[in-house]
Amino acid sequence: MGLNKAILIGRLTRDPEVRYTQSNRAVAQFTLAIDRPFTNQETGEREADFLNIVIWDKPAENVGKYTHKGSQVAVEGRIQTRNYENNEGKKVYVTEIIASRVQFLDSKKDDSKFESMPEPPISQESTNQQEENDPFEAIAESIENEMDSLELPF
Repeated sequence: MGLNKAILIGRLTRDPEVRYTQSNRAVAQFTLAIDRPFTNQETGEREADFLNIVIWDKPAENVGKYTHKGSQVAVEGRIQTRNYENNEGKKVYVTEIIASRVQFLDSKKDDSKFESMPEPPISQESTNQQEENDPFEAIAESIENEMDSLELPF
């Protein structure tokens, strides 16, 4: 049994793309730029990683409504890899984060685009069936309870 959980904070590199499947499920895709915690020793500049994020259903619609290029968000989800054959017959591998939750971190007053909009919800949980039954939730709670009862020297 393994654990696949990603928690990321970064900024959108472009406006999110929201589409609807044939069964009318909303899906949003965006790229998140995440600063690395260190600078490049050769250039002295901070580098970033760019990760593709996918979120479904009502949270996808809210991401489309309340975020835009440059918005800072926290994303919680799982890492997924898939592959397909492109037009030239070559196999293409894709790694992306399937988000179960996106939290909007920008303050409404920090962004003039949000001034006329209602306050966005703090976070959005995906209703994706695969994410609802987290087999590790009970384990995580028991570990947290155990850690709370320990007397740590720091």
